[in-house]
Amino acid sequence: MSNKTALVTGASEGIGAEFVKILASLGYDLILVARSEDKLNQLADRTRNEFEVNSSVIVADLSKENAAQDLFQTIEANGSQVDFLVNNAGLLQNGFFTKLSLEKQEAIISVNIMALTSLTHLFANQMALQGSGHILNVASLAGWMAIPNQNVYAASKAYAVSFSQALSNEMVAANSGVQVTALCPGYTATKMMDNPEQGATLRIPSSMMMSAKDVAEIGIKACFAGKDIVVPGLANKFTTIIIRLFSKSLVTRIFGSFYRKNMD
Repeated sequence: MSNKTALVTGASEGIGAEFVKILASLGYDLILVARSEDKLNQLADRTRNEFEVNSSVIVADLSKENAAQDLFQTIEANGSQVDFLVNNAGLLQNGFFTKLSLEKQEAIISVNIMALTSLTHLFANQMALQGSGHILNVASLAGWMAIPNQNVYAASKAYAVSFSQALSNEMVAANSGVQVTALCPGYTATKMMDNPEQGATLRIPSSMMMSAKDVAEIGIKACFAGKDIVVPGLANKFTTIIIRLFSKSLVTRIFGSFYRKNMD
């Protein structure tokens, strides 16, 4: 009997790589997607050797036009049936909106919104025909608020939260057998916290960050448990409560001041 198959985007490192290892440990065959071929191949080799599952690699830049559709068609042509989709690929830019290039801002929207939506649509339909499946969309705690100097990113993650919760309700109402979950991590110890390609660096104490492994484990468990949204970590859960107690304008001013003070 063949294994189920999981597709993970942004799989080469960070939370994405942890998703891959967890799903491999659960016996899923894997389709790993990212831009870095070398890192993907290394991870695929590791999962094959350690967990004895099939791991294939597809190099793709999801910011490109029709990238999601091309990815879906490639997987279909290979005869694969995806049972667990993890939309983890994401882009971030720190800094003043008017000073960051329009090209980079548009790339955030292309990956964080357009690719996520397209892949979810394509595979949700396929899973509904199968009568089962899981989709885990990686949003962010940033999606719960407006964040100056990270505004397009935060807005894109707000979309991911709202979209995933609404779709989860639709899929349950339709008795599709498909579970959709939004994962909303806060600060996580990944390259995204210190990446020169994303503008300024946000200085956050390590004590405020969760490990990528913990975040990935919580996300997958929540999806299997049928939750439409999960915020990992007590501090992050507490933050969502505090945010709802105050006006959006006040929260925006507080976070705007915090981010500008802590960006290099």
